[in-house]
Amino acid sequence: MAASGTSRTAARPHGAGRLDAESCYRAVKSRDRRFDGVFYTAVRTTGIYCRPSCPARTPALANVTYYPTAAAAQAAGFRACKRCLPDATPGSPDWDVAADAAGRAMRLISDGVVDREGVEGLAQHVGYTPRHLTRLLTAELGAGPLALARARRAQTARVLIETTDLGFADVAFAAGFASVRQFNDTVREVYAASPTELRGRRGHTRTGDGVLELRLAVRTPYAGSALLSFLADRAVPGVELADVVTGRYARTLDLPHGPGTVELTVTDHPAEPGTALVPATFRLADLRDTAAAAERVRRLLDADGDPVAVADAFAGDPVLGPLQWRRPGLRVPGHVDGTEVAARAVLGQQVSVAAARTVAGRLVAEHGRRVDTGVPGLTHLFPDAAALAGLDPESLPMPRSRGRALVGLAAALAAGDVALDRGASRADVRTALLGLAGIGPWTADYIAMRALGDPDVFLPTDLGTRDALRLAGADPARAAALAERWRPWRSYAQLHLWHSLGDDPRDPSERI
Repeated sequence: MAASGTSRTAARPHGAGRLDAESCYRAVKSRDRRFDGVFYTAVRTTGIYCRPSCPARTPALANVTYYPTAAAAQAAGFRACKRCLPDATPGSPDWDVAADAAGRAMRLISDGVVDREGVEGLAQHVGYTPRHLTRLLTAELGAGPLALARARRAQTARVLIETTDLGFADVAFAAGFASVRQFNDTVREVYAASPTELRGRRGHTRTGDGVLELRLAVRTPYAGSALLSFLADRAVPGVELADVVTGRYARTLDLPHGPGTVELTVTDHPAEPGTALVPATFRLADLRDTAAAAERVRRLLDADGDPVAVADAFAGDPVLGPLQWRRPGLRVPGHVDGTEVAARAVLGQQVSVAAARTVAGRLVAEHGRRVDTGVPGLTHLFPDAAALAGLDPESLPMPRSRGRALVGLAAALAAGDVALDRGASRADVRTALLGLAGIGPWTADYIAMRALGDPDVFLPTDLGTRDALRLAGADPARAAALAERWRPWRSYAQLHLWHSLGDDPRDPSERI
């Protein structure tokens, strides 16, 4: 509950025209940081929009308008507040929770699809005509695809201006602007300041060519150490590095315009609701991949996850209530590449985490693309779908049936019969996956949870799930029925159960 007594869902935007003004205003008066990114407050008398927690004096109710996105506020002519920097908050949790067209389109816009392929390309990914998609986004998010992409470019540009020493032409290029003039005009309009003024306002870090020091906003509480432990157990040699002692995680990135790497410092963040920043160092072959790289790493971190809503849903539950107190802010680890996580899901069928990691490492060493990263230990990109599709199943270090499943899945991904870019309908993707030989419900749902970011996936037949329920005093035979009360956050319940196995010293088994 918010400090004012207003429920979080009461003020959550489900469409541009359906914001509850009274609930929003109570949230603004409370300055509750849990509403940051859920909606934006625009003050007509000043022409400025803010996050709900802005420390400035609360405006009069008659002077306030609410918008579901920063882009909607910008499109209406409002400038970003210089005090609370509203565009620096994580994205709306609804973007990841929603399986509808607006949520799918927003995830693709964040990945830079509009910059690379235009509105026509975005519409094709989502399965609508450009005109219909524009109407839909305007109705649901308060702005069309061009305005939403423009807001994303402006946010990327501000981060680069304030945290790097890139020249402004390079910043414009990296943020996705078509020209330096367009970059200058947009920054001045959105922030009421020139790029020079923004840079002078804060210090910046000197970096080398293609090296960017960024900060990725995540909602708190944030159980970073648990997420890192999950990634470390599964880190594939040559592709990933993880150190749970120092909090360091690094991996290679296969991006639209070339390879790259990212190094993160992933730690726990305070239990109180708000926003924290995860330091990230990117090394990119092409700066045009800046927005895509940052967005994909945010998916990996589950940065837009809504820990307060999840905690509210599990509070008082006899199974999950005690578990969530052990790890407040637990996240569902996403992934930077759908093909990779799908292939690794097949490799992990009916084997331990260690065994799956070993086979994945051999696959990378023999068929991955070698890259010069400048980071010791990061030597390869995971094999892409085309490379995997061309393999002989008989030659793979696994049972033949699993090898055929891997090659068949890769062929479907390479041909475009299955899309794991978070733009397709999750139901359609699941149906397509289940239509492939060797892909059952466990594999399809694991892919949905990590590659598609589906927050409502549960694996009732998983051995780890059953063991965890047994340790919690629940009947594993009723796993599916028990999970019904955890909707729409069953993926988070799944992670709580898996992590609880590590709390019991009698059970050292590893589950994927």
